Amino acid sequence: MKASRAPGRWQWHSLRVRIMLATLMWVTLGIGGVWYSATRLFAKHVEQSYHEELEVHIKELAALVQVGSDGRLTMYRPLSDPRYLVPLSGFYWQVSLDNGETIRSASMTRGRLDESVAHDSSVHHHVESGPTGPAITYGLVRKVPVVGDVHYVIATDEWLLDETIARFERELVVWLAALAAALGATGMLLVAFGLRPLDRLTAATARLRSGAAERLEGEYPSEIAPLVADLNAFIDHNRTTVERARVEAGNLAHALRTPLAVITDEAERLSQNARTAEASSTLLAQSQIMVQQIEYQLARVRSAASARGPGTASRVGEALPPLLSAMRRLHPDTLFKATIPEGLDTTVPMDAIDLSELLAILLDNAGKWSSETVTIEMDRPADALQIRIVDDGPGLTPEEITMAFQIGTRLDPVMPGSGLGLAIAQDIAAAYGLTMHLGARSDGKHGLEARITFPSPSADTSP
Repeated sequence: MKASRAPGRWQWHSLRVRIMLATLMWVTLGIGGVWYSATRLFAKHVEQSYHEELEVHIKELAALVQVGSDGRLTMYRPLSDPRYLVPLSGFYWQVSLDNGETIRSASMTRGRLDESVAHDSSVHHHVESGPTGPAITYGLVRKVPVVGDVHYVIATDEWLLDETIARFERELVVWLAALAAALGATGMLLVAFGLRPLDRLTAATARLRSGAAERLEGEYPSEIAPLVADLNAFIDHNRTTVERARVEAGNLAHALRTPLAVITDEAERLSQNARTAEASSTLLAQSQIMVQQIEYQLARVRSAASARGPGTASRVGEALPPLLSAMRRLHPDTLFKATIPEGLDTTVPMDAIDLSELLAILLDNAGKWSSETVTIEMDRPADALQIRIVDDGPGLTPEEITMAFQIGTRLDPVMPGSGLGLAIAQDIAAAYGLTMHLGARSDGKHGLEARITFPSPSADTSP
């Protein structure tokens, strides 16, 4: 029996979505924590490296610059870092005397470094204005006899440090984004794999509900296997209970019919006596009411018990031929014909006995009122099997249709019957969740149309 995919698999209330949201939340928090920690540690490391490097450079500068007795500054060789030789490279040095004598690195093609950072023999640093913007500046002072103080200043553009940190952050974001995507995909695969047994259990339950299986089938993990075993035990117990209910209903009917027959016979005998005729009439009327109530209540019990039993399925196409044969004998003047599209799946999740009883009631009712023809039509609009039993009789008014479903109502006393058929049919339909409608023909012609709609399956039966 064809079934559609189970709804709710990726809805907000589903277990999948909850697990994925929790996974994504922790991945996001973890990735965010890694990004924050890594950027802070890297920035601290780079800043420390820059400061250590500049401190080494300024000490090297102080060792390479010589002050002559004439107050001239000379340098033995360039600094070991070639960046000081590239114009506006961002790395600069400057050495000056109090008399104004100054030498600079080849990189300083313009501007002047602030000497205020070099105010004693210790190395000091802060951010000052450089040739190309804010610069991290290091400085120290050494005293030379006769000449005076010599100011050594080294600077590097602050944007170089910022750019190094920013480049690391950009690359880190790319790698962390790729890691987050990989973790998210892995989480989805784990969720799909981990919940696969639940999907199989859902599919097995759908097959059970549709009547395609009598028990929950398949192998399940140890966490689910006890639940499956308990459900199968419940199904077996329920099936036993249904069978017992059927037997007990039959026994009850047999036990009640015998005394009722005795009462009826006695009432008919009393009716022959004029003195007891009135009492006989009362007994016969009450006996008839008792028979109606017993038949109706037994039918309700039987259909309700069957409807609660899972794993039941019947084919309308198999139930119809014997029913049509019986109807042709009961109503020889009426033509019964069935129209079933070729290849139509007529399987319904319904007990075969109840299905036959439901169809028999509607066919018999149509045969009683039909003028010539009763037609049975079937199709599957929106994947829901629909059965239409159409007659060409005089039809009924809306008020008469409402009365027809009441227990013991007979619209024409001449017609044979107990007045229970449509009431029992309605209860059977309700027990199985079917939609039953009795009204005027949909084609506009005179007569009645009884329409039964079986609900569309709501779960995927594929494993």
